[in-house]
Amino acid sequence: MAVDKAINQAPLGLDGSLSSGVMRGVNTMDEGIEIEIEDPESVSIRAGGTEIEIDPDEVDEDEFSENLAEDMDDGQLAELAGDLIGEFEEDISARKDWMQTYVDGLDLLGMKIDDRTEPWPGACGIYHPMLSEALVKFQAETMMETFPAAGPIKTEIIGKETSEKKDAARRVQDDMNYQLTDVMVEYRPEHERMLWGLGLAGNAFKKVYYDPSLGRQTSMYVPAEDVVVPYGASSLEVTERVTHIMRKTPNEMAKLQAAGFYRDVELEDPVNTMDEVEKAIAEKMGFRASTDDRYKLLEMQVDLVLPDDKFAKEESEADIAVPYIVTIEKGTTTVLAIRRNWNPDDDLKKKRNHFVHYAYIPGFGFYAFGLIHLIGAFAKSGTSLIRQLVDAGTLSNLPGGFKTKGLRVKGDDTPIAPAEWRDVDVASGTMRDNIMPLPYKEPSQVLYSLLNTIVEEGRRFAGAADLQVSDMSANAPVGTTLAILERTLKTMSAVQARVHYSMKQEFRLLKGIIRDYTPDTYSYEPEEGSRKAKQSDYDMVTVIPVSDPNAATMAQKIVQYQAVLQLAQGAPQIYDMPYLHRQMLDVLGIKNAQKLVPLKDDEDMKPRDPVSENMDVINGKPVKAFIYQDHEAHITVHTTAMQDPKIAQLLGQNPNAQAMQAAMQAHINEHLAFGYRKQIEEQAGVPLPPPDAEMTPDVELQISRLVAAAAQQLLQKNQAEAQQQQNEQTAQDPIIQMQQQELEIKKGELELKKQKIAIDAAEKQDRLELEEKRLASQEEIAGMQIGAKLATAKNASDAQQQEAGLRMGMDVAKAEMDQTHRANEAQRNAEMQLMQMQNKNTPQEQTEE
Repeated sequence: MAVDKAINQAPLGLDGSLSSGVMRGVNTMDEGIEIEIEDPESVSIRAGGTEIEIDPDEVDEDEFSENLAEDMDDGQLAELAGDLIGEFEEDISARKDWMQTYVDGLDLLGMKIDDRTEPWPGACGIYHPMLSEALVKFQAETMMETFPAAGPIKTEIIGKETSEKKDAARRVQDDMNYQLTDVMVEYRPEHERMLWGLGLAGNAFKKVYYDPSLGRQTSMYVPAEDVVVPYGASSLEVTERVTHIMRKTPNEMAKLQAAGFYRDVELEDPVNTMDEVEKAIAEKMGFRASTDDRYKLLEMQVDLVLPDDKFAKEESEADIAVPYIVTIEKGTTTVLAIRRNWNPDDDLKKKRNHFVHYAYIPGFGFYAFGLIHLIGAFAKSGTSLIRQLVDAGTLSNLPGGFKTKGLRVKGDDTPIAPAEWRDVDVASGTMRDNIMPLPYKEPSQVLYSLLNTIVEEGRRFAGAADLQVSDMSANAPVGTTLAILERTLKTMSAVQARVHYSMKQEFRLLKGIIRDYTPDTYSYEPEEGSRKAKQSDYDMVTVIPVSDPNAATMAQKIVQYQAVLQLAQGAPQIYDMPYLHRQMLDVLGIKNAQKLVPLKDDEDMKPRDPVSENMDVINGKPVKAFIYQDHEAHITVHTTAMQDPKIAQLLGQNPNAQAMQAAMQAHINEHLAFGYRKQIEEQAGVPLPPPDAEMTPDVELQISRLVAAAAQQLLQKNQAEAQQQQNEQTAQDPIIQMQQQELEIKKGELELKKQKIAIDAAEKQDRLELEEKRLASQEEIAGMQIGAKLATAKNASDAQQQEAGLRMGMDVAKAEMDQTHRANEAQRNAEMQLMQMQNKNTPQEQTEE
């Protein structure tokens, strides 16, 4: 279906009646309205550029938190109240024995002076303080452990730690400690009352909720007798029913009814009666209480099937019960309120829990056992024995007996005072014959030993025995001392671990309320970060108690830290010593430990020049290298400072010199690592991901292969540079230079010898050639002589040939003489050069010798 209509303004109800929808667009002028119904349960309205979608599944929180009892008839409410009160009475009956033991054990606390008349008036009415002593010790030790002066809360970061999350964690911790110590003024007294009730009854409850009358969160202590659960329940989270017995004055009821929290119905006057358990508890604690003019309300967290609840329609049709909170006035069985007990956006409709259960020693059922159940019999026996010893002493000091009727003592109604003598009228015989004292004995040593045994066993069982420090050697190792402490405090450590767990649940409930109900800004200026980041801060962190579940007392913590300090002395380079000492100061309860031992996170540190870093190292301050710095320059400045003789001489007298050197070397190693990374990037030609970046396996594989090749290239480059540097250093050595000169001289001598050998060889060759030519010329001359003799008769031409042969012979002889002269001249020059070089080396050899 579609309807078009021209309009000049937004339709009526766009800002009001349809405010629960989602609006998109702002321009509605001169446009039509188009309504589309694709689903009978959903509507889409378009008006120009504005579109409104009505989501039927969207929950109105005001409607969700309404009081369902307002729309139910009286018959349904009366039937529901009858059923629930009947189940409540069954739960009360199921825990009757546990409650009776608790009530009877209250006598053993000795909170009320008992004027006894049996076996005679004025008999001893003392109670042995074993139970009270264990209870007071537990309350004091646990209170100091769980609620230190700085506050009971610390924070943990969810997921990866970042600078933003660390700042948020600090702000949340400061804010919640501020809330619990300053804003919630009732929290510490309620916590102390809870610890007293926990140790005594073994169970205590905290109810965490938002109080509209106070405009803030609150956490109130609820005694164990005021929280009733079925017998078969194992925990508050899974039990089918939890009943909180509350008492409200008529004025408080009128306020709650006027605020609409309860039904505005006419209530009769409160029934001024108390049940037997309430009377017994009041009398045991030294109060007289027979009536109570307050209304008694039963606030029951139960699972119900309400067919008329539209938010649980599917569950009702399937006959599945969902969680509700039903409040009933017990005296008139009037139902005052029924409200849903699940989150509006929870499709599973899981129960919201408002209670935190603290347990001392868990037992077989839901209710745990306390000191009354554990050492109540010991305390009762100790009380009986100590009364017998006191009464025996009284009878021994002031004995009674028999006397004859005729014996009269003046003023015999009063005891005889010290140094007092009274007149006696004796009827007959001596006074000894008229008086017979009863044979009362003095207090028995056996009875006294039995009392000590019972008291010691009771204290040991309750974990309240004192540690015999005198039995421990002062020279005993820390591990031995720690083992003795753990053995002695094991029971108390287990109890405090349970308290730690329950406080963690309580703080999480408080955290959720503070996050949801408080303003977006802090009510004070935080040390770091923005004041407007409150809700986002709480989403980043989780809160836990500051107590340590692994150590029950301060002594145990100190011994543990002493053991760590001893280990740190053996390898201080692997420990964060400032942080360790700061933790030790926190354990000792020293205020402002962060100022005494200042710590800086890596994210908080700023880059500094190398000289300032040297100053920080000398002054014992932390330093840090950054990836973008000039690492070679920093390393140069740091190493020169370490090699400076004046600085080394002055620092050598400092007892922390080794620590300074270690810190400086560690800082140099940081620069060295960053410098190596930079060189790898230069060889690879691409920048590497940040050191703390997360990488997929494929990316890591590719980077590994890339840097492997770059590392090989860098190695070859560094090896070549190292070899060159070594050669340059070697060339500058005087001894090496003298050795090189000797080598050059020997090399020259070798060259001269080679030249001489070559000259000699050439000379011999020339001689051979001249000899061959001479022989040839002689043969030719001889032939010419023979020819001359034979040619005497020949013509003039023969005479000319003879003349040419003579000339040739003369030329050959002349050439042979020239060659011989040149060879002799070359040999004389070589011998002169060799003599000159030997003369030159003689002073150098004398210098070397």
